[in-house]
Amino acid sequence: MGRLIVEQIVTADGFAAGPRGSLDHLIPPEDARGNGGVDEGHLRMLDSVEAILLGRNTYRIFEEYWPTKTVDEEPLADLINALPKHVVTNTLRRAPWGDYSSATVEVGEPRDSVRRLKNRYTGDIILWGSLTLAGALLQAELVDHVRLRIVPVLLGEGETSTVGLRHARDLRLVEIDTFPSGHVTLAYDVL
Repeated sequence: MGRLIVEQIVTADGFAAGPRGSLDHLIPPEDARGNGGVDEGHLRMLDSVEAILLGRNTYRIFEEYWPTKTVDEEPLADLINALPKHVVTNTLRRAPWGDYSSATVEVGEPRDSVRRLKNRYTGDIILWGSLTLAGALLQAELVDHVRLRIVPVLLGEGETSTVGLRHARDLRLVEIDTFPSGHVTLAYDVL
């Protein structure tokens, strides 16, 4: 059975998006990455990923960006473009991905889609962004692992990374990566 990882980029005061959904704070400075412009811990985590899960809005952001990138521009481009992608939405009928294989549209109740995907894949499924979907899946107790990539910015207001979560979920810290830029990655297993 596959494991669902939710990975979010959040500010030091815990916001995954700024007021009105702004994402300006999410672009890390070059020195936030490890050797060769790539965060080595992130690459290790991605070794076990077999599929990508996205909500409709994050899919649109990713689809505009990733299919146009080469590995010279973005070290993760080949991986992201090659992995199977699933978009949880009841409004889209198609989810093209540039010149690559289209994403699969998962219609219906998100919990049912994720249960089916966790049974289909033996490795990890990663959910990036997709704040409402992430919160709903945490609420449904379907998330196995959470990675918070913290940027050294304070916003004061914005959107949480767990929209819709109605009860506390306990986490166990399993990894910490720090960077000279002040960026920190915290990895947790969900208990």
